[in-house]
Amino acid sequence: MITEQRRLGTGFGAHSTADDVLAGMDLAGTTALVTGGYSGLGLATTRALVHAGAHVVVPARRPETAEHALRGLPRTEVHALDLADLDSVRVFSERFVGTGRPLDILINGAGVMACPETRVGPGWEAHFAINHLGHFALAHRLRPAFAPDGARVVTVASSGHFLSDIRWTDPHFDASYDRWLAYAQSKTANALFAVHLNRLGADHGLRAFAVHPGSILTPLQRHIPREEWLAQGWVTPGGTPAVGFKSPEQGAATTVWAATSPLLENRGGAYCQDCDIAEPALTDDMLIGGVKPWAVDPGAAARLWDLSCELTGLSAF
Repeated sequence: MITEQRRLGTGFGAHSTADDVLAGMDLAGTTALVTGGYSGLGLATTRALVHAGAHVVVPARRPETAEHALRGLPRTEVHALDLADLDSVRVFSERFVGTGRPLDILINGAGVMACPETRVGPGWEAHFAINHLGHFALAHRLRPAFAPDGARVVTVASSGHFLSDIRWTDPHFDASYDRWLAYAQSKTANALFAVHLNRLGADHGLRAFAVHPGSILTPLQRHIPREEWLAQGWVTPGGTPAVGFKSPEQGAATTVWAATSPLLENRGGAYCQDCDIAEPALTDDMLIGGVKPWAVDPGAAARLWDLSCELTGLSAF
């Protein structure tokens, strides 16, 4: 069943924080894994889940930096993982599965944005490789650990998907590189990944979602010069976030809502924003958001899944 992109009226909204969403919820005994869980939105997500009682595993390309960021935060653990390296994904996943612990929540939050042209693995474009293929492989390999009574996989997408569908004939930008289109394609891929993962996992209690966290200034923008922030209208001349931008805690709210809300029990595959299911995008204004049709198309989702299996060498889920 395909979930209709229609708001539910959850009582939460753009100004809600992750702690607001989880208030009164007891996640004791729950294990969550948050990629990128030590910086920006990911750190806000980790903190909120811990405050609600969850145990949070944080895989990190820079374990020492992650340990420092999470110092003093209980029920967290850090392990090495580089999403750009599929061998690293395999090693991490095998070790986690080998512990025998059930995984209740997987949040795919790590990523890169508008970085200079970078090639990883067999020459893959970095945005597509890290933001999509690394998480695709991670979810594949962690499948044996997903809690048998129902697990949720939440992938952080973006309204950046407005700028590009999947470039089926040149997904790695071999002909010509554009940093914004590369980022945009990877965000469309994040949304399509959730659509097809939910289809494949639904009979096993798995629910998958993609979320647009909103516009937030975090270390994700580290490759973008500050003068471009001003030119894009992200900040005021005084350097403060522009109207409509969220705090990291507000940005993390939709992620934890999608990971825990009972309202989504039978609505897997949805693209969410502002702690609700997103409506179809009727404009090209990314600050308003919504979801474009190419990011929730089940046929495209299946096609991307097959391409991702081919590229990563992984079999059908």
